[in-house]
Amino acid sequence: MYSLTRDEIEQAARQVYQVMPATAQYAWPLLGQRMGCTVWVKHENHTPTGAFKVRGGITFMHWLKQTHPDVKGIVTATRGNHGQSLALAATALGLQALIVVPQGNSVEKNSAMRGFGGEVVECGHDFEDAREEAARLAQVHGLYLVPPFHTELVKGVATYALELFNAAPDLDTVYVPIGCGSGICAVIAVRDALGLKTEVVGVVSDAAAAAKLSFDSGEIIETASANTFADGLAVRRPIPEAFAVYSSGASRIVAVSDSEVAEAMRVYYTDTHNLAEGAGAAALAAVMQERETVKGRKVAVILSGGNIDRAVYARVIQ
Repeated sequence: MYSLTRDEIEQAARQVYQVMPATAQYAWPLLGQRMGCTVWVKHENHTPTGAFKVRGGITFMHWLKQTHPDVKGIVTATRGNHGQSLALAATALGLQALIVVPQGNSVEKNSAMRGFGGEVVECGHDFEDAREEAARLAQVHGLYLVPPFHTELVKGVATYALELFNAAPDLDTVYVPIGCGSGICAVIAVRDALGLKTEVVGVVSDAAAAAKLSFDSGEIIETASANTFADGLAVRRPIPEAFAVYSSGASRIVAVSDSEVAEAMRVYYTDTHNLAEGAGAAALAAVMQERETVKGRKVAVILSGGNIDRAVYARVIQ
């Protein structure tokens, strides 16, 4: 079973805090009134890249530089936030960062990745296609292929969970969006390292429900498509190493629709004046769906990112 010690997480935090401060978590009163329970929001939309992934990029690049001192650069596949994270961290170390995205990917996320020093290549119809192209380019150019899930990535991401649990140790439930799984695995690892009893609930899109289908059946199931505007959730096949963690460490996985996610984005704006991208709003959408279950309890939601194209957000808000 995959696990992290408190010492490992705190060491990761020291690396992360060289680049960024801890993010805030607030129990927003209007959200609490709306849901009939205490709702803590972990604000990963307030990092230097606007999403939680930056933490893992920092710790991963520390590890890579130590273990592969001759590496000249990295290549990875992403829908945006993972790529921004690695572009920022690699460029800071003077390394090349080649980022592969599917065709038609978020224009503004692509711009941000270039802004952080990454070279962006568009290939394929979805994330799985982009992953295959990244593997090919790693061979062609002699670059280190960064997977979407890795122990060193999870270590960095775990720092947000440590901040959250230190601020609110008596949470009943934490809702975490699931893409490739570093977020939920990090929350589970920190909960276990701290010896807490908090239940961890994963959240997927009903249009990209591979993680839920796999969780419910006990074996990895791949879906034919993952067509959701919440691009951080648009994964057709669970990562086996991540599935091994959340299949035993999560209480359940909830599927939310694009319309429920859009409503949660509007609620975030109305009740907290925060910008949430689709995946970033998914956890709140799940709490709204489970409003009767959470009544009177203390819950937390991970607002995992706020990187959404202006035109898309304008449509949602209207």
